[in-house]
Amino acid sequence: MKTLSHLLAISLTAAFCAPARFLPARTVHADGPPLSSSSSAFSANSVFSALSLFPFFRPDLAWPSPQTEKPEWCRALPRPEYKSLERVLASEPWFEIYKVAPQVFAIYEPHQAEEVISYLIVGHKQAVLFDTGMGIGDIRKLTSKLTSRPVVVLNSHTHDDHVGGNWQFTFVYGMDTEFTRANAKGSREDAQTEIAPDQLCGDLPKGFNPKTYATKPWKISHAIHDGFKVNLGGRTLEVISTPGHTPDAICLLDRANGLLFTGDTYYPGPIWLYRPETDLDAYANSVKRLAALSPELKLVLGAHNIPVAQPDVLPKLVETIQAVRSGQGAVKPAGEGKAIHSFNGFTFLLAAARKE
Repeated sequence: MKTLSHLLAISLTAAFCAPARFLPARTVHADGPPLSSSSSAFSANSVFSALSLFPFFRPDLAWPSPQTEKPEWCRALPRPEYKSLERVLASEPWFEIYKVAPQVFAIYEPHQAEEVISYLIVGHKQAVLFDTGMGIGDIRKLTSKLTSRPVVVLNSHTHDDHVGGNWQFTFVYGMDTEFTRANAKGSREDAQTEIAPDQLCGDLPKGFNPKTYATKPWKISHAIHDGFKVNLGGRTLEVISTPGHTPDAICLLDRANGLLFTGDTYYPGPIWLYRPETDLDAYANSVKRLAALSPELKLVLGAHNIPVAQPDVLPKLVETIQAVRSGQGAVKPAGEGKAIHSFNGFTFLLAAARKE
C-alpha cells in the first residue's frame, strides 16, 4: 500500500513531487508471443499486495455509500497533479487512464486506498502490461480498448495489489525467485484486507463481490532475470532487478525514450519497507543503481499515487534512505510494529525498532 492518509496528511505524500513535466502525447491472443531463442530477449517478430495498515476486514460490515461516507484519504482526491495529464477513456468506471508518454498509458485505480498504478507500454508489434493492479476492475478488457497488439505481463513485484489481473493473461513473465512462485498461487487473506470499507471510495464494478475477493492463481509462462530485454517492435524494455521492497522487485527501463518504471522501489508517497520480505540493505543498493541512470532519464514512473516524477528524485532518494537509516529525521509510530520515518520530503514505513 502506498498511501498513509489514515496516519498522515496527504500533503506529506505530495511535498516532494510537485506537478511534473511529462512527455507529449499517446486482446491478448491465445497464441501470443513465444520466447525467442535468446535468453535475454524475446522477439516481437517471433511472437502482493502489501498488507493493509488496518487489517480488520469484517464481511458482515455494511459497505458505505460513497455519497454519504467518504474515508478520510478519499476526501483529498483528485490529486492536483493529474490535471496536467491527458486522460483517455474517461467513461471507465473503476480505472482512470492517462497518456503519460507516446504509447504509454498509466492505469490508475483511485477508488482503493493504495491508489495503485499499472502501465501499458505499446510497441509496433506487441505491448507490455507492467502490473495488473488489484483485480477489482477488468484490466484485460481495458487493455483491449487501448491496443489491439498482443500483451505480455511483467510485474514490478508480486504483492497482491500488482498481480490481481495476472490470471486473465496467457503470457506472464516472472522473476526466477521462490517469492514469485509462492505468490503465483494467489491469496485470499491478504487480499481481503485491501477491501475493508475504509479502504474503498466510490462504487465497485458491477458484479464484483467483495466478500469473495481474492487474487486468483496465475501461471508463470517464463522465468526472467536481470537484464532480460523485451522487444516490442520499435521499442525495447530492459528489466533491472531492484530487490529490497521484495526479493523479486524489478524496474523497467525504456532507454531510448528516457523512461524508467520503478514499481514500488520509488513512488511519491510513504514507501513501504517494513514487511518480512523487505531487505533494507538490498533496497539501498537498488536505489543507488537507479540513481546512476538519472542523467539519461526524462521521466520516472512509480506504481502508486501519482504516475510521473522528475529523474532528480532518484539521487535524493538515495541520500534520504541513507540518512534515515543512520537515524536522521522524524519518527512516528504507525501501528503495531511499524513507524513512519520522514526526512528531506520523503517518508518511509519501516519496521519499528524492537524494545529490549
